Amino acid sequence: MSLVRLPLTRTEPASSAVAGATVRAMEVGQHLIALVLTTIGVARAVGDGVGMPAAIACGIAILVWHTAGTVLPSKTHSRALAAWWLVGFAAIWVVTVAVSAEFIWVAFLLWLLAGHLLPLRWGLLFSALVLVVVVVAPVAHHGTTSYANVFGPLIGGVITFGISRGYLQLLRDAAERERLVTSLRRAQTEMAQLQDELALAQRHSGAIAERTRISRDIHDTIAQAISSVRLLAHAGAGRTTDVDAARTLAQVEALAGDSLVDVRRIIAELAPAELENDALADALERMLERTREEAGLAAELHVDGSLPALPTPVEVALLRTAQSALANVRLHARASRIVMSLIDADDTVRLDIIDDGVGFDLAAWEHSADAASSYGLRFMRTRLRELGGGLDIETAPGEGTALSVSLPIHPDPSPSVAPGTPEETR
Repeated sequence: MSLVRLPLTRTEPASSAVAGATVRAMEVGQHLIALVLTTIGVARAVGDGVGMPAAIACGIAILVWHTAGTVLPSKTHSRALAAWWLVGFAAIWVVTVAVSAEFIWVAFLLWLLAGHLLPLRWGLLFSALVLVVVVVAPVAHHGTTSYANVFGPLIGGVITFGISRGYLQLLRDAAERERLVTSLRRAQTEMAQLQDELALAQRHSGAIAERTRISRDIHDTIAQAISSVRLLAHAGAGRTTDVDAARTLAQVEALAGDSLVDVRRIIAELAPAELENDALADALERMLERTREEAGLAAELHVDGSLPALPTPVEVALLRTAQSALANVRLHARASRIVMSLIDADDTVRLDIIDDGVGFDLAAWEHSADAASSYGLRFMRTRLRELGGGLDIETAPGEGTALSVSLPIHPDPSPSVAPGTPEETR
């Protein structure tokens, strides 16, 4: 890797194909410029009367030092190393200029490298010193100079340094564009996944709502009617003196009893499986079990033994929030362990979800474009606010994430219904 890449590592890696191709083209161009300018210097030095061995030795010294900068191990690259390498290159160039003023042509390569490897202020200072050497060299060798020897290098140096800084900015822009495109693609993928999860949750919630409605209707109509038939048959059998009528009423009572058992079984099967018998803890445990099997995470559930029976709206909100939180952990956290706790806190119930993942900068994220396009946390907060609850997040880069969900055990009735919430949870 050439030292010309060092400025990119100070901002953003040139990971894109476009930026990488541009860097490679600049490397090839840099080597061609070094070869051409050195060859011109050697040829003109020999023509100016310098001995061929001395001229060739100067040219070899320039090319060897320049090539050394491209073969150094990449792990040693740093701004300081680049600066010292360039200083050494300049020192060798000054020695060659002392041998022959014709080697001032290599100054264009130094200006090009200064624009890449040095900060703007130091690059300008270095370029000015190189210009001084270029202007003084003809005077030192020939005792005179010309306006062309002064203004030509000055204009050429300004253009070369400017082109170098311009290409550097183009590379940075290319890397930044690639980063933004990658971020947008990742956001689109995450949004599609969240939309799929939301659609699935809405379908599932709708199915639960419909099953609950049907089971409630069956219980309130058919089950009650059969129960009434059974009671009437039992009462009639006890009052009648007709043996045949009593036998028939007993059969009706038995048949009604069997039918009532069947109807109750159907009602039980239609009741929402996840929250059957108000077993929120069981539903959360099944959810964590699926997480263990599908994502390979270590997952634990701790339940406060004194937790009271919770209203259906509270259980549904806690269950859906836990689903969204686990989905976020699997998508973003890169965690290996999740701990979920269900706690009775006086008049509220609290659900804590803690992971040991990479965490993130919450303050920076809330003001970023990712926050505006994130629906998971927004939907969590909306659902919880409708029931008078709240969501707290504690996280930091490298320290995992902790979500704390709190809901009143007996929320105030609200006319609004969260998307996907069953009708009876209003």
